[in-house]
Amino acid sequence: MEQTTGIDEEVPVLVVGGGGAGLTASMLLARQGVEHLVVSARPRTSDLPKAHVLNQRAMEVLDDVGAADAVARRGTPPEQMAATAFYAGFAGPGSDYGRRLARLECWGAAGADEGWRAASPWRQQNLPQIRLEPLLKARAEELSPGRIRFGHELTGLEQDDDGVRATVRDNGSGRRYVVRCQYLIGADGGRRVAGLVGVEYEGLGVITQTATLHVSADFSAWAPDPDVLIRWIFSPQAGVLVVMVPMGPEQWGPQSEEWVIHLNYPAGDPRAQSDAQVEADARAALGVPDAPWKIHKITRWSVEAVLASAFRAGRVFLLGDAAHRHPPTGGLGLTSAIHDAQNLCWKLAMVLGGHASPELLDTYQAERRPVDERNCQRSLENAVNHFEIGAALGISPDNTTEQNMARLRRLWSGRPEDAGHRSAVLRAMRAQSMEFSELNVEYGYCYQSAAVVPDGRAAPAPADGIRVYQPSTRPGSPLPHAWIDDEDGDRRPLKDLVAPGRFLLIAGEDGQAWCEAARQLAAEVDIPLDTLRIGHLDGDLYDPRCGWLRHRQIASDGAVLVRPDRFIAWRSVTGASEPRAALAAAFGQILARPVGTPAASAV
Repeated sequence: MEQTTGIDEEVPVLVVGGGGAGLTASMLLARQGVEHLVVSARPRTSDLPKAHVLNQRAMEVLDDVGAADAVARRGTPPEQMAATAFYAGFAGPGSDYGRRLARLECWGAAGADEGWRAASPWRQQNLPQIRLEPLLKARAEELSPGRIRFGHELTGLEQDDDGVRATVRDNGSGRRYVVRCQYLIGADGGRRVAGLVGVEYEGLGVITQTATLHVSADFSAWAPDPDVLIRWIFSPQAGVLVVMVPMGPEQWGPQSEEWVIHLNYPAGDPRAQSDAQVEADARAALGVPDAPWKIHKITRWSVEAVLASAFRAGRVFLLGDAAHRHPPTGGLGLTSAIHDAQNLCWKLAMVLGGHASPELLDTYQAERRPVDERNCQRSLENAVNHFEIGAALGISPDNTTEQNMARLRRLWSGRPEDAGHRSAVLRAMRAQSMEFSELNVEYGYCYQSAAVVPDGRAAPAPADGIRVYQPSTRPGSPLPHAWIDDEDGDRRPLKDLVAPGRFLLIAGEDGQAWCEAARQLAAEVDIPLDTLRIGHLDGDLYDPRCGWLRHRQIASDGAVLVRPDRFIAWRSVTGASEPRAALAAAFGQILARPVGTPAASAV
């Protein structure tokens, strides 16, 4: 029987959920000086080897909170995640089994792709959730000692005009306690918070059901290509697509000690519910009936896209899987969750610190929901194209092994009558660059909300809406990457000039008037704001490679205003006769209050 104590706690922000989203929110809040509490119903971090891809922007956020270096040390070496490849089976009685059909570079090709190098100081990383979350938890506990509580479950919540009353149960002792907070972040994967505040989910499509095996095994005899991370195996034996991903932890590539194996089943297929059947199906599809392996866990999940009808309900905000769940194709799930947290936490800090009106918080849904909806759709499209590749190959569970292998051999037969077929299949495989080279999906989106002041200039049409990212300072865009020097030649990425919870005004080398006006305004109306001038020859800091000059899109006397989440809030291409008035108007819109008067009450 549950016991209730009379101990109540008050905290500005309560974070419900201790996965990647909740822990990232905790670290960001801590770095911005926001007191908070994290409760997670789970007794410990995840034991699932999923959500292993961390894109460059996600790594930038983890760098902000001091967790990125630990992730990079533990993750896949760059040379062993430079490519992905498609194969004609895995193992079998002849040399054709395991033959590579096509290879694609992925995620910047271990730093070889200049477009990816130009986008960020960080490269893409790969680290499965079972090893990522303990690193994030350790850093969150370091930043907020005693405030990260696993095994503490939210059981109810009530809202009023002034805050949220949350009931929490300590699952270890059975006692319940009440936490009073001004705002609550629901990062519990949609388990409870969304239902308690009446938010429903909208499905964008269910494709299939997947069973995943996490195993320890030595597959090095059948897994060539040490630069390949994800293997897309079209099994002649089973007539289905099997996906294999090495999981390390100490060796990667063909020598990896652990692997995950993904098998797809039709929705509702009872075979997927039997561990013994799933194992048998995996062995048969891979052609390794007797290979020794140890199964750590078998899990099931649906390949679908689900989006919350609202990301905010009063003083409750949803982020991560509580707001959107999508297929793993493209690695957009956890990375989107990290970006959700980045977007929300600086706004909470501004409101709780009295710098902004609570209306600023309305921009969280306005900005993130369209991006997350697109990411859900992109994940589905990535998944669908894999099935279309299988259909183009012509393999099927209804065929015999010999029939499926005969269809696969058409890709390397050299016969004139197979040339068109080969070209069509290889084109479909090349098209999967929409999953492995989707840099514009990850970087090229532009926020539109009251926290962005448009400058009236139209967005340029991208060369490719998925693959080609063109850095820009158009308001709503992410701050472009460039390497910046001080007078001593010490170099750092431009992103590091944006301090936690603070705006940054970057002026051109002749933009002294903007910097002076910004400093005066910040002092008079209490805005956390830093200023500096950047030029190749002149300024407070220097642009040695002209990387900033190429993308800044302002004149030497212009300026851009960067939000704490490193998105462009406002810009003036040139100087202005009344720079203070221009900045006051911009901040008045962004902070949702008349600049020059105190902010509305934070509570």
